[in-house]
Amino acid sequence: RRTYTLKNPKKLSVGVVAMNSPYIVTLDNGTTVEKQDFFWDSKTQGLVLSAFFYGYILTNVLGGWLAIRMGGSRLFGLGVGVTALFTLLTPPVAHANIYLLLAVRFVEGLFEGVTFPCLNALYSQWVPPKELSMMVAMTLSSIPVGTVVGLQASGFIGSALGWTAIFYITGAVGLVWCAIWFVVVKDRPEDDPHISSEELKYIKEASGNLDDEMKKGPKFPWGEILTSTPFWAVVVVSFCEIWSHYTLLTQLPTFMRDTLNFDLAEAGFVSSLPYIATGVMNQVGGVISSWLQNSQILTRKQTMKLLVCGPFLIQAVFFTLASHLETPVSVVACIVIAVAMEGLVIPTFCVNLLILAPQHAGVTSGMSNTVSTLSGMVSPIVTGFIVTDRSAEQWRIVFYITSSLLVLGSVFYGVFGSGEQQTWATENSQPPQCGKRPNRPSLSS
Repeated sequence: RRTYTLKNPKKLSVGVVAMNSPYIVTLDNGTTVEKQDFFWDSKTQGLVLSAFFYGYILTNVLGGWLAIRMGGSRLFGLGVGVTALFTLLTPPVAHANIYLLLAVRFVEGLFEGVTFPCLNALYSQWVPPKELSMMVAMTLSSIPVGTVVGLQASGFIGSALGWTAIFYITGAVGLVWCAIWFVVVKDRPEDDPHISSEELKYIKEASGNLDDEMKKGPKFPWGEILTSTPFWAVVVVSFCEIWSHYTLLTQLPTFMRDTLNFDLAEAGFVSSLPYIATGVMNQVGGVISSWLQNSQILTRKQTMKLLVCGPFLIQAVFFTLASHLETPVSVVACIVIAVAMEGLVIPTFCVNLLILAPQHAGVTSGMSNTVSTLSGMVSPIVTGFIVTDRSAEQWRIVFYITSSLLVLGSVFYGVFGSGEQQTWATENSQPPQCGKRPNRPSLSS
């Protein structure tokens, strides 16, 4: 009989790191010994973690194209299902061979890469234009919530059952969720047997003849997309935001340890505050965007620029300020405020892609996500080249670069951003009819 007690359960918040954590084994005779399954150096751990992204970046555009051809819901479910299946295989594969583990992580990335473009394909079919801001914000707010719950649950599972249980339980949950997804979610409103005729009519009228265009199999105007400044404005915003996101959330613990001698990983709830703040601001941003547009206080274009340019400048100020402060509380406060602004920016540029070209949203979001993923891969490398002796001055350079990119993104989007459907995406399309959403039947009816 063996009972496992982790010496540092906080490390199990990331499963791959937990695999290299020591734990106490109680043998049948009552003797306790310390054991560790893997002794990977930081380079090997980095390879295991990054292998996912090398696969992920390859399938974003392909995922958007396939979502239009075969349906966003089925492809999304397939992507999550295969990823969950390979998560179950992680423990035995890790024990077998490090190169097999790298291959598993790479394949997980390939299938996970199709998921985000699928969401935009589903939005374009299901969500009327005037409800996009609220719906996208509501959906995206679940990501930071899932991050917080997942990190805390992984720590609890790992400390109670060992690191392998993290992969087995999360993989099993993913497969169960996937089965429910295939039953409940449909590609188009007319495929849903539970939708009312009134709501179906409302969605179809609100979306114009988009569904007819999708059935024909839209021809992708690659030249027009690649030369569209409003599209590139969204790409630049996406690149700058994800750069700041990865720089901050991957380097913040190291920064605070090097400059303030503060271990953020041991701070428990504090380490979750940036994610919680982002989730809250996702919802707030959706409400603000819908209110400004529906009340006709601002146009859609003005609203989008307000919710991108303003938060970008606020982030730049607080990132710069954080690099000069000298107490953990003040630094964490600045970081939480800066990260919270992501909750306004990310839903806005996701909606913007749907507005610019709804029938091509799967592909354009795949292209944008590919570029933003590159920034997430490059930013830690840049930080590594700059921070060589872990001095506060070197860390300030990292924050200055991030703040400069945010200012650049704000200016670029302010000049070239658009809130209107593009001419290259309006061929044979009809304007949407902005009717009133029908009331849903009550549970008692």
